[in-house]
Amino acid sequence: MALHAPWHDLKPLHLVSYPVRRPTFPNTYTFKVICVFEKLYQLLQESNARFRVIHHPAEGQSERVAQIRGTEAGQGAKAMLCRVKERPDLLVLAILPGDQKIDFKKLARAVGGKKATFASPEEASERTGCVIGAIPPFSFSTDIKLVVDPRLLDRYEEIAFNAGSLETSIVLNSVDYQRIAKPLLVEIAVSN
Repeated sequence: MALHAPWHDLKPLHLVSYPVRRPTFPNTYTFKVICVFEKLYQLLQESNARFRVIHHPAEGQSERVAQIRGTEAGQGAKAMLCRVKERPDLLVLAILPGDQKIDFKKLARAVGGKKATFASPEEASERTGCVIGAIPPFSFSTDIKLVVDPRLLDRYEEIAFNAGSLETSIVLNSVDYQRIAKPLLVEIAVSN
């Protein structure tokens, strides 16, 4: 694990890992990873956020990646792109603590629906520019509503998340996250 600070000493192209699997949409995945990470970095820098970047091996389990980051599993901002049946025009990016599961009924009610499901991996990748597991807890699209379980922000001073790549994480001050992302705060998680 490599921890880098201060951020401005890093060379942006060295921060991105190139995945083996490439989705089938027109833009290459590598280009989208760079764009997502660069957008996120620029947003955090311009907003004077308190954050750090961690490079690590790709890991699929919340508990394991938390160990690698040196954080708790509950600090992980688990991001899931969802659809609400009654609102076909709307995608919802649900963010919850890494040690909890999503409650689809609560999520649907938060945006005026009754039933929610995950978006397909292909749609999630196409709409966010990230593979499942690498989606950061920010919406860069007006078509994607950001809904965050407030317990993620209440429990910890910092949140941790993959930053457009399965091999690059950001640990961000919780107050700064809420100030910058401006999410809808609704309890949408249940304990595992």
